[in-house]
Amino acid sequence: MSKTQEIVKKITGYHLFWPLFCLVIVLLFNLIKTPTFFDITIQNGVLYGYLIDVLNRSSELIILAVGMTLVVAASGGTDISVGAVSAFAGAVCIFALGTGETYQIPYIFGVLLAVLIGALCGAWNGFLVAKMKIQPMVATLILFTAGRGIAQLITGGNILYVKVDSFKRLGAFLPGVPIPTPIFIAVIVVIVTSLILKKTALGLYIQSVGINAKAAKLVGLNATVIQFLSYVFCGLCAGIAGLIITSRIYSIDANNAGLNIELDAILAVALGGNSLGGGKFSIAGSVIGAITIQALTTSLYAMKVTADQLPVYKAIVVIIIVALQSPELKKWMKHMRVKNSTQNVERVVEQ
Repeated sequence: MSKTQEIVKKITGYHLFWPLFCLVIVLLFNLIKTPTFFDITIQNGVLYGYLIDVLNRSSELIILAVGMTLVVAASGGTDISVGAVSAFAGAVCIFALGTGETYQIPYIFGVLLAVLIGALCGAWNGFLVAKMKIQPMVATLILFTAGRGIAQLITGGNILYVKVDSFKRLGAFLPGVPIPTPIFIAVIVVIVTSLILKKTALGLYIQSVGINAKAAKLVGLNATVIQFLSYVFCGLCAGIAGLIITSRIYSIDANNAGLNIELDAILAVALGGNSLGGGKFSIAGSVIGAITIQALTTSLYAMKVTADQLPVYKAIVVIIIVALQSPELKKWMKHMRVKNSTQNVERVVEQ
């Protein structure tokens, strides 16, 4: 093997290479098709541009992807209820705060209530998966179905609006700060989660349980508790995402809030190079995957693709991206390289 081949193998072997490669491909495509994609301007004291919009709009998806990563790693399954839980948490928050000119309760209590609802929903999912041993998709299907229904009961089937301007700051801008608030929230969630996983043994425990729960029990790990906590954390992330979603439009529409975002969260985990079968995981990879999905969505909108056509183009690109990361494709490419090398050696020998 030549030195160049060794360098290429080392680079492509880096665990974040393919997620970063896919993101770069999407960005380079924009450089060709939409040159203004990289323009950033300041209007009314805040930053505007496609790149800012990508980071801003991907914030709740990043938060959900972080929670989904731990769930997938610990249980080898996905939580398909996070979109409905986000709507549920947002509905509870707005209902508690009220729709008058002033808040019925202090704003911070409304925020804490939404986060608590998300954590309780996660605890319910965790109980079904970790304790009752129900398959994750089946267990979370309950709240996937009932979550929006409960939110509809809370709102009376209506769209509730918040008339207090301060409610918008969580999903827009803080006074005097040019960067959208959701970006700060996403960064905080990622940093806090990463520190907890790296500074404690929790990250290692999650990987151990995800790889082999029975073996983890033999070395003294409580697989039930670890899986349960993973789902609680995922629900907590869904509650935070619900606050951002409702704050962006200062209202709650239980039918559409966070609709289908759970699919993008699962896809972000997959694009980040994480195995959906559980075990080893990468928070950074999931974050890159979430940004890639939003960059793709924003790119298609920038190219005047309509909302009803968007899923078709998005699906095609996602298939290509996932195929590039497929282990079978990598094996096939390696086999072809070895075959070509063998043929070249044979030609040299014959000559």
